[in-house]
Amino acid sequence: METLKKITNFVSKYMAVIVIAVAALALFAPNTVSFIKTSYVNTLLGIVMFGMGLTLKPNDFKVVFSRPKDVIIGCISQFTVMPLLAFALTKVFQLPAELAIGVILVGTCPGGTSSNVMTYLSKGDVALSVGMTAVSTVLAPFLTPLLTYLYAGQKVDVDMFSMFLSIVKVVIVPIVLGFVINHFFKKFTEKVVEILPLISTTAIVAIVAAVVSANSAKLMTSGILIVAVVILHNLLGYGVGYGIGRALKLDTTKCRAISIEVGMQNSGLATSLATTHFAQYPLATIPGAVFSVWHNISGAVLANIYARSVEKKEEK
Repeated sequence: METLKKITNFVSKYMAVIVIAVAALALFAPNTVSFIKTSYVNTLLGIVMFGMGLTLKPNDFKVVFSRPKDVIIGCISQFTVMPLLAFALTKVFQLPAELAIGVILVGTCPGGTSSNVMTYLSKGDVALSVGMTAVSTVLAPFLTPLLTYLYAGQKVDVDMFSMFLSIVKVVIVPIVLGFVINHFFKKFTEKVVEILPLISTTAIVAIVAAVVSANSAKLMTSGILIVAVVILHNLLGYGVGYGIGRALKLDTTKCRAISIEVGMQNSGLATSLATTHFAQYPLATIPGAVFSVWHNISGAVLANIYARSVEKKEEK
C-alpha cells in the first residue's frame, strides 16, 4: 500500500507531464497504444466518475442549501458561457461539422473532475467548487443534450434522449454507486481514496491514448487548428468566469472558484458522447481528448497564478 501511495503522489504531481507524454506517443507512434480501443472510453469514464462518487460526502452538498445564490450563479455561468464560447469559436474558425460537434460537446458538458483540486491550489472557495461540480453533473443529463441540440442540431442529428441515457449510465450511476459505498463502507473508502488519483489519472490517460491513436493521421493535418480552438475555449472560460464573479461583486475566493469551474470541463464525457453518438464523425472525439490534456496544464498554471496573487496581498 505504501508503494501505491508513493506512485500516486508521483502521478498526482506530474499528471500534466504524463498526459502530454502519452498523447505525444499516441500521436507519433499510434501502434504502441493501439491496444487501448475507443470502445473502452465509456468504461474508463465510468471508473473516473465512480472515483469521484467515492470522495463525495453529504457535507459537500451543504453549500447548495446554505449558499444557493453562489451555486446558482456558478452553474448558470457554466451552462451559458462555455456553450456560447464553443459555438462562437466554431463560427469564427469555420470548423467543419465533425470538429464543430466535438467543440460544442466540450462546451455543453458539466465542470471537470479536477477543478476542485485546482480551486484548492488557487486558494479559492473549495466548498463552492465542489457544490458547482456536483450540481452541474446532476443537471448534465438534462442540459447537455438540450444545449448540444440547440447549438449543433443544425449541423448534425442530435438524439437528446439517447444522450440523456448515456450520461445517466456513464456519469450519474457510477457517482451514485461511489457515494453509496462511501456512506456505508467508510473505512474501506478511506483507504481506497488515497490511491484514487492514480486510478483516475490512468483512466484519463487511457482515454487520451485511445482517441489520439485512433485519429493520429487526421490530427497530423488539422491538429494545430484543434489545439488553438481548445486553448482559446479554455482560457476564455477562465477569464469570463472570473469576470462574471467580479461583475456580481463576489469576493475573490468565489471568483477564483467560478473561474476554474467554468473553464475546466468534463472533457472525458465529451469524448464519450462523441464516441457513442457521433461515431460517423471520428474527429468529433478529438476536441475532448485535447481538452483533457490542455486543461490540466492550464488549470495548474492558473491555480499557481491565483495563489501567488493571494500571497502577495497577504505580504502587504
